[in-house]
Amino acid sequence: MRIGKKERQSRILQELQIHPHVRVATLAERFDVATETIRRDLDALGRAGLVMRQFGGASAKPMGHQPDLAQRQLGAVAGIGRIGAQAGKMVQPGEVIMIDAGSTVTRIAPYLSSDNPGQHRTILTNCYAVAHGMGEQAAIDDVILCPGQFDPRENAVYGHDTVDFLRRFHANRAFIGASGLSSHGFSDVNRKAVAVKRAMMERSDETWLLVDHTKFEQRYLESIGPFSTLCGVITDQAPPENLREKLARAGVEVIVADPEAGLSDIRIVV
Repeated sequence: MRIGKKERQSRILQELQIHPHVRVATLAERFDVATETIRRDLDALGRAGLVMRQFGGASAKPMGHQPDLAQRQLGAVAGIGRIGAQAGKMVQPGEVIMIDAGSTVTRIAPYLSSDNPGQHRTILTNCYAVAHGMGEQAAIDDVILCPGQFDPRENAVYGHDTVDFLRRFHANRAFIGASGLSSHGFSDVNRKAVAVKRAMMERSDETWLLVDHTKFEQRYLESIGPFSTLCGVITDQAPPENLREKLARAGVEVIVADPEAGLSDIRIVV
């Protein structure tokens, strides 16, 4: 029995975790589809930045590299706007929120700044894009920007000064991103960013991971932490079944900001 396009592409990514290179002809035979169908799959995965397209097939992306923030934002999937909106709705009046840097988490800012103008909150961030996105909105009591060494590729600051500064505070929630989310945990390319994410997680009552579906079944250079450190995941599409099961066993709530997801074991938000 043939499987759908999304499931087929997910399995191609899983195959690349085992074998560094896959061939079009081999995949076409395995999934019982035309070679042109596989080529379209690989082209789509390549445009999403999930594989490196090569003649006759594709190879896995290097675990220690990803495009800079501006490039990732240009190639971002439509669903990250829904992720940002859902995260923004969760923030309550008077809360202290930590937000790290990344193409997905930066989408929270406009939803925080435009919602409920009389309800003040405090935002701590190492990301200039988040701070700029907040602007001078009356909805926010304080926007606190961390000190540190500026990284123009990420439009954010990192380093010992950033981590030490964050450890001076306590927060109700941390919203963080990751380069990949797989059954092995969640990971990131940028080691400097991992240190900041961990500091935010340590100083927050709960941590929510914001990732779009292109991050599923992806593993990168450094592990950020085990699933047990997360309160929940906010995403735009339902994770593959194996990943959903791992998250459920760890007690991690999955919120899909997609009314068409139609799954009983996750919370669907319209």
